[in-house]
Amino acid sequence: MIVILGGGPAGRLASIRLADAGKEVTLIEKGGIGGQCLHYGCMPVCALNEVARVVEKIGTFRNLGILDTVPNVDFLQLLFEMQKIQATIATILDKETRNAGVEILYGKEGEFNGEKVVYDNEPLNADAVILSTGSRPNIPDIQGIVIPGIYTPHTLKIMARLPEHLVIIGGGIMAAEFAYIFSRFGSRVTVLSRSGFLKNLDEHLRNRAMRELAGTDIRQGTRVLSVEGGIGSIRLSLKTAKASDMLDCDAVLIAAGLVPNSENIQGVAKRPNGEVIVDEYMRTSIPCVYAAGDLVGPPFLTPVARQQGIVAADNILGMHRKMDYSCIPQSLSLGDELAFCSDGNPAAKPLVIPGPAGPDTFWGVPSSNTGLAKLMVAPDGSISGMCSASPGGGLIAGYLALLMRRHFSVHDFADFIEVHPSTDGVYGVAKYASEVLKRRGQ
Repeated sequence: MIVILGGGPAGRLASIRLADAGKEVTLIEKGGIGGQCLHYGCMPVCALNEVARVVEKIGTFRNLGILDTVPNVDFLQLLFEMQKIQATIATILDKETRNAGVEILYGKEGEFNGEKVVYDNEPLNADAVILSTGSRPNIPDIQGIVIPGIYTPHTLKIMARLPEHLVIIGGGIMAAEFAYIFSRFGSRVTVLSRSGFLKNLDEHLRNRAMRELAGTDIRQGTRVLSVEGGIGSIRLSLKTAKASDMLDCDAVLIAAGLVPNSENIQGVAKRPNGEVIVDEYMRTSIPCVYAAGDLVGPPFLTPVARQQGIVAADNILGMHRKMDYSCIPQSLSLGDELAFCSDGNPAAKPLVIPGPAGPDTFWGVPSSNTGLAKLMVAPDGSISGMCSASPGGGLIAGYLALLMRRHFSVHDFADFIEVHPSTDGVYGVAKYASEVLKRRGQ
């Protein structure tokens, strides 16, 4: 029997892979199947962001005189309907997993004691184990940080009303996505970033993100020393390099990254922050024990977790398969999808053009707000990276990442025929780059 601890993207995909191969598989999940992605991450952001984009689009039409009003968001109804759909998705995932032949044990937390998985105080005998217990929000070490009125993506569903002034603690993609959502819902939003805001994002995409968040008060290099008060009346004590300050708001959202859920996992080698250490085959320090997903650390991406789970399962099946982290596409969801991937080639040079007008960007032409397309091109024409700010940027990035791993060059786009109208400007940059290199004799 194979025992899998955790039913998120990594554990669930691994369980199906193993069951399809004829293995007896038991999957232990304390909460709802689907993990961080379904319940607290990707899907809630999709749900909230979709409403935020509609509000923004209607605002654009009002400013042009096409529509006469922008509707208010019923925040509690939004959360209620969102959770109903999440429950529906969880039911579908449960059925799909069970139909593959996987036994699912719900309701109690499993643990690994260094030798066996223990469930409900009973050890389970297993030929192999996959640890995939996921992650939880990182809670900064701030005095008073657990008072009422402070939320995380895990507790957002209990927020009783839309805040008039929301403070978001964090400076990465998660903080930016929630800043966009709540600002479009009508909240005044302040972001407190301990270092640079979106500091690791491509400069063109970061500029684009800052434009979309122009109405948000983003304070970089700001530490939160303490928090006091309660629901509806919270005061934060702040510190910058130059001064101290106080900030009042009626709710705080912590969006400061994730940490692994590894407290119930013993005996395997871990990093000081709790991440379980694995090799390129997803093996831990204990034979026949594997780990996958957020438990093993960044990049905390659902597709990566899925692939790690599949790699772990394939190695249990004797396939000797390595995990490939090259050219992983990512996306930041604001008004557009700000998507990117790169192989890190230092010799590559950038080419950037505005995004073309098309579906969901036509009405952005008057404000020069049609997004962008960017390619990083090596001297031999190899595609080394891409960025896209467009309605379909994430989809574009996924396919480009595959082409990059297959060593496609800009010259391979010479006969490319696109669907029109489209907001994908990447193919146009590739064709232009190919012509430039041909004129140079490269």
